Parts: sequence; C-alpha cells; structure tokens
Amino acid sequence: MKLKFRVGALLSLAAALVFAMSPASAEPYPSRPITLVVPQAAGGTNDIVGRLVGQKLGEVMNNASVVVDNRPGAGGNIGTQLVARGPKDGYTLLMTISSSQAINPALYKNPGFDPVKDFKPVGLVGAVPNVLLVNPSFPAKDFNEFLKLARQKGANYQYASAGNGTLNHLLGEMLNSMAGISLQHVPYKGVAPAINDVLGGQLPIVFASLPSALSHIKAGKLRALAVSGDKRSPVLPDVPAIREAVPGYNGTLWIGLFAPAGVPADVLATLQDATRKALAAKDLRDKLDQQGVEIAAPTTPDQFSKLLQDDLAKWVRIVKASGAAVD
Repeated sequence: MKLKFRVGALLSLAAALVFAMSPASAEPYPSRPITLVVPQAAGGTNDIVGRLVGQKLGEVMNNASVVVDNRPGAGGNIGTQLVARGPKDGYTLLMTISSSQAINPALYKNPGFDPVKDFKPVGLVGAVPNVLLVNPSFPAKDFNEFLKLARQKGANYQYASAGNGTLNHLLGEMLNSMAGISLQHVPYKGVAPAINDVLGGQLPIVFASLPSALSHIKAGKLRALAVSGDKRSPVLPDVPAIREAVPGYNGTLWIGLFAPAGVPADVLATLQDATRKALAAKDLRDKLDQQGVEIAAPTTPDQFSKLLQDDLAKWVRIVKASGAAVD
C-alpha cells in the first residue's frame, strides 16, 4: 500500500507540474514591456515612425508598454543583429527600413544576419521618399540648375548621408551613375547629424528621408530640390521627382516590423493582428500622413515577405552596377 501511495503521489505531482507548464496557465502575451529596437539614430524616419507605431501598438494590446531602443551603427546592422541573436519570446522586435533589411546584405560581405531566415514579418507600415536637400545658400534654386552645376567641369560637391551603406548613400551613387555627375559622399552616424551639418553650412547637400527633414523644409532652413520616389509626394507637390529629369531613377524607403525567427506561433499571430489593428487606426494614419509616410495598403505577412525578397534581388543589381561596397 505504501508503494502504491508513493506512486500515486508522484503521478499527482507530475500532473500538477504539467498543468503549471501548460499554455492555459502561462501568462498572457504581453505581460511585460516590449522592446522595439530601431537600428537607426534618434530623429530619423524610422525612429519617428517607430515611436508613433509603438505607442499605438501598445494601446491596441491592452495598453502594453512598448519601449523604443535606438541601436544605430553599421548602416543598421548592429541593431538588426541584436534582434536576430536575441530572445525569441516576442518581447524584442525590430522596426526597420529597407536600406538595412534589403540593401545591406548586398553591400556588406557579412552583415551579421540573414534578412529572410533570421526574421518573421509582422507588418509593413508604409513607404517614404528621400529628398535631395541643399542649404539655402546653395546657388541652385531647382533640380535642373543643380544638375547643370554638378555637370560643370571640375565640380566637386559633397553630399551627406546617414552612413555608409544607407539608402541615402546609395541614392547619391545612383544619381552619379545615372545623371553623369560626381558628388562626393560624406557619411555620418545617422541622418540627424548629417542634416545638422548641412543646416550649419559645413556641407551643401544631403539626401534625407522626408519625415526627418520636413520641419526644416517648412521652416525654410533647407531647400528641397527633388524627391527620390517614382512620383511627387503629396506633402511636397511642387517638388519634382528626380526621375522627371533622370529617367528610370527610383529609390523609395519602406518601413516594417519584424520578429526574430523562432517566436512562438501564437505570439507572432498576436503581434500580426495587433499591428493590423494599429495601422488601421485613423489617429495613427493621420500622424503618419503628416510626416510624409505613404501608408501601405493592408498587407499579409506573405506579401511582406515577397516584397523583401523582391527588393533583395533588386538591390543586388543596383549595388553591383553602382560599384558601392562596405567592408
């Protein structure tokens, strides 16, 4: 009888442990703060959008705490690596841009992550054009005048970017190649310091995403000469697209949310559903629209994944043609 009692007690204990470890008794997700890693510096487009989306995402998820953690460096590789190698529990996410996720694998010999295998798409937020900006003292008043000056013999104008390998950098390389000019690239650690030096007159030209530069354009502190997308921006209807003078030119930045591969399926589904609801909220859409973000149409994770893979193939071709590379 003692043996039977002991066996029964052990079985009861085992059953209790199984129940304690079962999903039904686990804490609901999310039960603690979510970290939204932005692999760019504060003040840039991804930081601006990440904070707006993170706030709304927290509201949708029963007022969960969503904290933005800026981890800039190496064109976005440092923050991206952090998420790829971090915990797979849904509490560390990546809010990133196409220049980091789709261009860096073509630019860097070893970016330190696989953009497809190491991540699961959560939601595509939208797209923004970059803007070719000059200090108001720059002699060109419009893009055609800019091209004329840049094509003059001995012209050696410098342009600032958010760093080696960023979209801002490649847009200049593409313009050099397609317009027959020779702008000299000067990399910064983020778009904010790049813009600051152009505001201060240390450099004359910068490529910057529209949300990061819009307030300076409206204040007359920077002159917008052209946008990088395939059409004019509704926010700057009088500013031409570069392709109006340079046929075929196009460089649009998309912004999206990813989770590291290995996140539990139910947590991933919760994140995807919450992101859809957040992006459908009118107040968030209005705020993004005011920043010049072209909000994406409702997109499934599979469609987002295809966009990423299509862009990976596209930028491999562009990077190879431009000759740009980062060790």
